[in-house]
Amino acid sequence: MPLKAYALSEKPELEPDFERLAEVGWPRFLRQRDELGCGTFWPSLFTTWAEYQTALYDDAGRVAAVAHAVPITWDGTPAGLPESIAGILERAVRPTLKARYPLAPMERYVTWTTDDGEPFDPWMRVHARLGAEMVRVAPCTLVIAGPIARWEEWTEMAFPESGPYVVPGALQPVLIDRARDEGRYEDPNVWMLHSLKGARP
Repeated sequence: MPLKAYALSEKPELEPDFERLAEVGWPRFLRQRDELGCGTFWPSLFTTWAEYQTALYDDAGRVAAVAHAVPITWDGTPAGLPESIAGILERAVRPTLKARYPLAPMERYVTWTTDDGEPFDPWMRVHARLGAEMVRVAPCTLVIAGPIARWEEWTEMAFPESGPYVVPGALQPVLIDRARDEGRYEDPNVWMLHSLKGARP
């Protein structure tokens, strides 16, 4: 079935579909207001930056996928990339299989390859096939912290003692501190650079 791409600025009535897919596509704890401020800016994606929010729409009127982006100014150096999502209102590449390997540091995970030398992670592989190269790991693009009871609600898990916990959807362990009644998660991502010279098939 053919899909058509529309900017949200062209079809503002699709905004509820963007929110619906965010609820389906991201673990509940990642949809909370983070300490670095990204959640504060989320609504501006649908107003100020609506022309950069893209939906794939089928002939039956269903939204199959969405993409979020904002324009940024970058000096071309790895050090010039923002450390957090709030820094640019946009995520670096979030490797889709990393949550299955939460104990492997992101710095090692991004070096894993398939037998034919492509990136092990399928989302990184998509970007690589489009000509992108990895620039660097962004170790902390999003911070979610909250009371332990809230974390137990978000994850449907119990945290009986302090320490790191593997949580579904998290790319690395969530740190639980019973004495402070706090759970804390830092979401790592990867910066990949796309050339404007075209993609390989």
